[in-house]
Amino acid sequence: MTSLYSEEHRRLQQEFGTTPLADLLDNNWVHEKIADAERDFIGSRDMFFLSTVDPDGNPTVSYKGGPVGLVKVIDEQTLAFPGFDGNGMFYSMGNIAGQAKVGLLFIDFESPHRVRVQGTARFLREHPVMAEYAEAQYLVLVTVSKIWVNCPRYIHKYKRVDSSKYVPQPSRTTPLASWKRLGMVQDVLGAGDRQRAEQEGLIELSDYEQRVARGDA
Repeated sequence: MTSLYSEEHRRLQQEFGTTPLADLLDNNWVHEKIADAERDFIGSRDMFFLSTVDPDGNPTVSYKGGPVGLVKVIDEQTLAFPGFDGNGMFYSMGNIAGQAKVGLLFIDFESPHRVRVQGTARFLREHPVMAEYAEAQYLVLVTVSKIWVNCPRYIHKYKRVDSSKYVPQPSRTTPLASWKRLGMVQDVLGAGDRQRAEQEGLIELSDYEQRVARGDA
């Protein structure tokens, strides 16, 4: 397995006197295959953070939320997660289609724990696993190159209150995003979303801002 570290990493490790520790982690902690405990932890999560890079090397991080089991462990080196209805930018997905390199961060804020993943991703318009997710529009497969448990000591404890009402569920109509009911966006929406917006009633920007402020957008 190749090292996590570049020359720049090594210079800093030497400057701060952490080279032996860094070597220990690189050689004995970081690994290439998903262990059973990591599989179970990933499968218990309903959110994760996804890092991608654009063609110029600019990084971005995106929050991905969904049902418990949002990310499925297909085998010891493969993860899968779905794409639901979004804002139409396809920013992370375009980066995946173009550059493929990804980082995933899984966190438990209630019993502080986290797992980090590096790998190469593929954007797929069709895949059998998509059928396991309500309203999935596409699937991302990640081939894991490195995975490791990260120290949890700086993770603040938060109590989970509720799931987002927008998480797709079988046998239930997912609410239309509030911003899709704004009059100012109707001309750029697809026909189906415009029809639903008209049925549910258009809203003003001030109303939407109030919804956002009270956490009900």
